[in-house]
Amino acid sequence: MTSLAPDARDRLYAECARAITTAGSECEPLFLARLALLLFEQVADEARCRQALQDALHDLPLPSLSATPSLQGD
Repeated sequence: MTSLAPDARDRLYAECARAITTAGSECEPLFLARLALLLFEQVADEARCRQALQDALHDLPLPSLSATPSLQGD
């Protein structure tokens, strides 16, 4: 299995975050599911895709305070 270089991973993470923002909060779950399905097609290995799903769920961090909208008056 090949791995992304750290700088490529950072660029793709940022681009993914921008795409999620562009999709909007209402469409975010559908966008992420569609993205995952398209990437699964590229991987073309059901076992690896299932493992990736489990890996993504493992130790999933809570959203940071910077990721939540601030309340007016804060």
